[in-house]
Amino acid sequence: MHSDIFIVGGGVAGLTLARDLAIGGRQVHVIEREERTGGQVTAIDVESHQLDAAAESFATRTDAVVGLIAELGLSDRVLAPLGAPAWIHREDGTAMPLPATGLLGVPSDPLARDVRQSIGVVGAVRAWADTVLPRSVGSEATSFGDLVTARMGRRVTERLVGPITRGVHSVEPHALAIATAHPALASRDDRSLARSIRHIRRTAPAGSAVASLHGGMHTLPIALAESAAEAGVQIHRGMTATEVSASSVTFDGAKHRGDVIMATPPQGAPTRAVTLVTVVASAPTWAAVPRGTGVLVTPGSPGVSARALTHVSAKWQWVSRAFAGKQVVRLSYDGATSEPLAKAVNDATILMGSAPEAVHTVLERRWARATPLAKADRAGMRWVGESVSGTGLAAVVAHARRTAADILTQ
Repeated sequence: MHSDIFIVGGGVAGLTLARDLAIGGRQVHVIEREERTGGQVTAIDVESHQLDAAAESFATRTDAVVGLIAELGLSDRVLAPLGAPAWIHREDGTAMPLPATGLLGVPSDPLARDVRQSIGVVGAVRAWADTVLPRSVGSEATSFGDLVTARMGRRVTERLVGPITRGVHSVEPHALAIATAHPALASRDDRSLARSIRHIRRTAPAGSAVASLHGGMHTLPIALAESAAEAGVQIHRGMTATEVSASSVTFDGAKHRGDVIMATPPQGAPTRAVTLVTVVASAPTWAAVPRGTGVLVTPGSPGVSARALTHVSAKWQWVSRAFAGKQVVRLSYDGATSEPLAKAVNDATILMGSAPEAVHTVLERRWARATPLAKADRAGMRWVGESVSGTGLAAVVAHARRTAADILTQ
């Protein structure tokens, strides 16, 4: 007879793991210190509308999230973003669309016109050298940034890849695992990185590289918690887990014995502060979508503190309809930024290329993001969540489901 399973943390990872284990016949408890579940996949109230307070999309490079959404009966709510590229705001203060044929900024055609415009002819030629360099170059790379720099040079890493990894994964290129950037790159056969990117693009599912849900991604954990409860998971909200070990956990004044799995970073673990600021404005020039779905910022760009801007009302049609002509943008900052509200309006003006006619709402939300958890710090316990899976819903969900499958086969 199997022991009860206690999962500490009711974010997407914990709920996904709990649901799969309960469907597999196990007795599962989720202990969540907040009164709500979902973790950072939650909503913020903006002018009586619920918008995503953190994650607003998921990667479609795998079927991890799509499959979960289908099981939850939400497939009819999946939607693609605006079919326009993001832009890059460069260190000289100019902006241009992100090169079209690439993956996380790595060009599949290094000599393409838009690549030459982005990194210059010298940078493009260095990137093209990837096609003739020996296979051994970059073979010992331990990060995505190391691989790209070795194969294509620093300009690609700094000017194209860096703004995207910081904007999408909230990490520097040299801190992003190759498999997290794209699983196929970790086992690529072709010596050329450009050719590997072309192959990935040819074999990728049709459509956008990301998707979302009508009404926002924050609706996913709501449906996930409901489904987990229907499968028999007992969700203990507003409870703090203490005295945690691999075989017992104390909460609600009692010690419970069973298999304990952590789905939240350990107390006192290092975190990265991230500040997100949502701006609602009247701005006819922004309505023309001058920067596509948003802008990624190269470090050192003059007068800009944000690392990225998402034009939310342009990217997602349901948001545009909900705000009836107003423009909604969201800016991302590293750290607990001082005066974020004033900075956000200034940065939005620079990054969108013009000032709004009127600013109606500016809202700030700060998050403490998990940093990678070293194996030595795992205390002999199982873990799920972005501290072990990497960032992004696709990575978090896939890892949680693999963990559940491993447990159920034991």
